[in-house]
Amino acid sequence: MTKRNITSEELSNQIVEAIQEKKGDKIKVLDLRGLEHAISDFFVVCEAQSKPQVDAIYESIDELVKKNFGEDPVRVEGREEGNWILVDYFDVVAHIFKPEAREFYKLESLWSDAKIKSF
Repeated sequence: MTKRNITSEELSNQIVEAIQEKKGDKIKVLDLRGLEHAISDFFVVCEAQSKPQVDAIYESIDELVKKNFGEDPVRVEGREEGNWILVDYFDVVAHIFKPEAREFYKLESLWSDAKIKSF
């Protein structure tokens, strides 16, 4: 597929759809665009109940974004451990957590000034 110009909002919506396909829980989109010192436009955060589900959600995100937008992540971290996978598309960063890792890192609290949309 040929790459096309997409907005960070379109990309975050595609990531949410990919998470929903694999039954990710407690999905939140943090809109960081209005915040000073934000490192991206959006964080998409979700939970998975097991390492296989964490992996499946990552693969769903990677596949749908590549298929529909021709985009590969800039980097992916955490695949080996399976407690938290970070998928970085520069303007949008997806965080796939097991519940205990999400509780530990508390991204929603850290970025509490962001507009947050829950799914």
